[in-house]
Amino acid sequence: MAEFIYTLYKARKAHGDKVVLDDVTLSFLPGAKIGIVGPNGAGKSSLIKIMAGLDEVSNGEAKLMDGYTVGILLQEPKLDESKSVLENVQDGVAETKAMVDRFNAISVELAEPDADYDTLLAEMGTLQEEIDHKNAWDLDSQLEQAMDALRCPAPDADVSVLSGGEKRRV
Repeated sequence: MAEFIYTLYKARKAHGDKVVLDDVTLSFLPGAKIGIVGPNGAGKSSLIKIMAGLDEVSNGEAKLMDGYTVGILLQEPKLDESKSVLENVQDGVAETKAMVDRFNAISVELAEPDADYDTLLAEMGTLQEEIDHKNAWDLDSQLEQAMDALRCPAPDADVSVLSGGEKRRV
């Protein structure tokens, strides 16, 4: 009888209070083809990371037969888990957002009596051309529409508790 190439025995994995794998036992023979199917948050990504040695079970046992390795191609983006979903999305357009923010700041600075109007207006003109070129005047609305179309989690959602599938949408 062939030995199992990989065994997971009574495995449990929790992220804080959220249990994603509980009392999972499975084994694979060499050459086995597997598929992992389930809804978001069911623990699919956690299971794959455990199998690849990128994560550990909280309880139980995970064992790969000696002489073998597990490779993994991660599909999750690198997100800043200290930020919300919206803040992570905004990071992707940070340069453009900074231009719009600077344009708005110049508008405020122009109201100051001792402002250097020529310099500020020149900078504002350059920024306006760039913002026009990028069609970024309604950047917040565009981000909201894109997030809705991609079925992103709620903008204020905590990235650290999202499932693998939810993170891919961010």
